[in-house]
Amino acid sequence: MSATSEASDRRGSSAAARRAGYVVAVLIDAAMLYAINVWPGWESVPFLTEDTPAVLGWVNASIVVGLVANLAYLVWDPRWLKTLGDTATTAVGLVALLRIWQTFPFDFGTGGFDWPLVVRILLGLGIVGSGIAILVTLFTAPRRP
Repeated sequence: MSATSEASDRRGSSAAARRAGYVVAVLIDAAMLYAINVWPGWESVPFLTEDTPAVLGWVNASIVVGLVANLAYLVWDPRWLKTLGDTATTAVGLVALLRIWQTFPFDFGTGGFDWPLVVRILLGLGIVGSGIAILVTLFTAPRRP
């Protein structure tokens, strides 16, 4: 069995399919950075407050780490590098979520629906899920071939 087909068997997809996914992820990350920071910019989102710049650094860092990781995977994607990159992306994303929770740069107005509660629940789920993902990776990565 060749190394390429062996890698495909282990991960369930071909190298070409994985690389196509990495390209899509890089394009989405780049588009998000542009949309948040250039046009139309975070200021055009009506429910974001003037506190948003306090979280933008970590949000941008999270996107940039994901973008860099996916660029690295395009060149070379051994399992250990993918694990390292995904863990780094999740860790920076976790910090961004925690900063958003602390700052809560949202103003949903006085409508009848409790949007702040929904957003807090979603942020909490993201924080817990990210923490679990990091722990699982730390405990399972050393056992992977």
